[in-house]
Amino acid sequence: MKVYEVSTPAVVVDLDVMERNLARMAQYCESHGIALRPHTKTHKTLEAAQRQLELGAIGLTVAKVGEAEVMVESGAKEILVAHPIIGDEKLRRLAALTSRVRVIVAVDSLRTAEAMSRIASEAGCNFDVLIEFDSGALRCGVAAGRDAAELGKKISLLPNITLRGLFTYFGSVWGNEAERAAEMQRLTADVERTIKAFREAGLSVEIVSAGSTPAAEMSHLVPGITEIRPGTYIYNDLNTYYQGLCGLEDCAVRVVTTVVSTAVPGHAIVDAGSKTFSSDLLSAGPKVGYGEVMERTARVSKLNEEHGYLTADDLTGFAVGQVLTVIPNHVCTCINMHDEVLLARQGEIVGSWNVAARGKVR
Repeated sequence: MKVYEVSTPAVVVDLDVMERNLARMAQYCESHGIALRPHTKTHKTLEAAQRQLELGAIGLTVAKVGEAEVMVESGAKEILVAHPIIGDEKLRRLAALTSRVRVIVAVDSLRTAEAMSRIASEAGCNFDVLIEFDSGALRCGVAAGRDAAELGKKISLLPNITLRGLFTYFGSVWGNEAERAAEMQRLTADVERTIKAFREAGLSVEIVSAGSTPAAEMSHLVPGITEIRPGTYIYNDLNTYYQGLCGLEDCAVRVVTTVVSTAVPGHAIVDAGSKTFSSDLLSAGPKVGYGEVMERTARVSKLNEEHGYLTADDLTGFAVGQVLTVIPNHVCTCINMHDEVLLARQGEIVGSWNVAARGKVR
């Protein structure tokens, strides 16, 4: 079956493009002596995770316990949970995984770590911990430098907890190449100051983990970074394209959709709406619409639940029954709305993957 013959709407992954993206990041990390611990939030599939591990990833990154419970089946030796885990029920589930995989958790509060220590002691297991510090994303993380070290000293004394280093999210690294380079230079001071404070306090900096696809291939510019956690790079999307991180030919995912109506002047309607695409707007480039049509110059400009509105300077080329492919703005949230992704090579469907970690938000 060809891509244009699938029942729509559907998400199709071009395996050749995906494998090229994976190889590029693996080669970058190898050439700069930086470990790769990719975030599985983008693909949410065991098969993709296993391919990342085969290419040299030292482990996997997840956001939630539910994702960790899925990804333990990948055979990874370490799983890093890059989100504060609050609540005894979640911590007991995480403790149950330690018999199969080494579990590392990023924390930014003593209260969180104390609960982890208590549950680990009850379960007779151990959690590894990284102290999360803020380097500009203003999301989670204690202040860089002395505050991070002070928290690290307190957490290092807790039973059944092993402090292994530092964690930060380079979420402020955004925009074109010049803007990203300038931000990398700024946050270098935060990283260096925090590593210095940890060393002066006698704390481990075995791991200094940094994240985000936009920052990934500039990570070697920040002294002390030992590993990176990019996620989107495996597929790419319009956001990574408009930041200059890739070409359209490097975007591995297409939403395949069919024109179902041209009756109302001013737009065409396709069968993919907000339950198919991500409703996230572009954060770079034109910052409008929800995806771009590849067959002609047109954009998905509006979404209802089951309807996508296509707009273009010239709508005469659209016809009912026409099948189109669209690159979504934000591939991570798009993938999370689908039970499966279809796999293609050279325009032919060759299989499918179950999106096993879909909806694992707890």
